[in-house]
Amino acid sequence: MQDCIFCKIVRGEIPSVKVYEGASVLCFLDVAPAVRGHCLVIPKDHVENILKIPEDMAASVHEAIRRVGQGIMQGLQADGFNVGMNNFPAAGQVVMHAHWHLIPRFQGDGLQLWPQYKYDSDEEMRDFAQKISSAFP
Repeated sequence: MQDCIFCKIVRGEIPSVKVYEGASVLCFLDVAPAVRGHCLVIPKDHVENILKIPEDMAASVHEAIRRVGQGIMQGLQADGFNVGMNNFPAAGQVVMHAHWHLIPRFQGDGLQLWPQYKYDSDEEMRDFAQKISSAFP
């Protein structure tokens, strides 16, 4: 996709600070990090979101996430890391090119997880599970 910022990064038209590069995957530092060391892992081919990723590409992405995660833990001596992905604008996806955030975590870093909801009943919980599982392709 010609106008995609991540495709431009892959093509070298926009500079990035690379952390890892494989045959089909690129990882670089996020220019607006949640914390220092926040990385983005992207497939080099333009794919809009996780629902469009072929299995072979998914395996390459997973391997890159694993490698970079190990790098975050060892190289930054992080206490942990979050892996996150936003799919579709309603979920916060801004760049319509699949990408995973790897965010180093340190005790007391101030980042918080999202608030948690409670189901009203076990029946409501089962109803949601049934709606999701009945829609599988």
